[in-house]
Amino acid sequence: MTNDETIRKAFENKNWHEIKVADSWQIFKLMAEFVDGFEKLARIGPCVSIFGSARTKNDHRYYGLAENIARILTERGYGVITGGGPGIMEAANKGAFEVGGKSVGLNIELPFEQFHNKFIDRDKLLSFDYFFVRKVMFMKYSQGFIIMPGGFGTMDELFEAITLIQTGKVARFPIILVGKDYWGGLFDWITSRMIEEQNISPEDLNLYRIVDSAEEATEHIFRFYDKYVLKPNF
Repeated sequence: MTNDETIRKAFENKNWHEIKVADSWQIFKLMAEFVDGFEKLARIGPCVSIFGSARTKNDHRYYGLAENIARILTERGYGVITGGGPGIMEAANKGAFEVGGKSVGLNIELPFEQFHNKFIDRDKLLSFDYFFVRKVMFMKYSQGFIIMPGGFGTMDELFEAITLIQTGKVARFPIILVGKDYWGGLFDWITSRMIEEQNISPEDLNLYRIVDSAEEATEHIFRFYDKYVLKPNF
């Protein structure tokens, strides 16, 4: 019986002691995911994470743009990390893989979707049960985030990264959003409403850049690390 099944049965039987025991054992599963992730990713070298929708088709312009960004990054010696799935993630892994660059996939186990794509290096595919463990891996081992158009999951990664940098919990690193027509309305609202209500500071607007081209996105990464040392973020 799995841990989740044990917890479900304990709830059905109102056996609160069993629930506490099952929660305690879950810690070891979490530790195993952290240890496996740290051991494998500590050896990959400088990487940039590329995020975006799993629903983007391979004939969409954003798919091609993500592919091109990954190629440029790997040609300059960076590896590419994605969430390991289809859509934008596949495009980024494909761009890195086809020019012989490091292609990393941090896949998440979901009940009805998220199969890993075929362009991930065999020794660089990791699978996670827990979103928060997976997010730690992105944050710790990425030297930059490139955010392509996506949905709630993409926005979750984006705003967590901005928050951690804003609060000083991780070292500053480049965050680049690609697609002014896609992201512009959201960040116009942030620029006006959040500043107006004094919920963020004007300098917080410098924590990200919005661009349109692969060259702009990658050049921002390269310029940043002309000044700073490449290292894990925390």
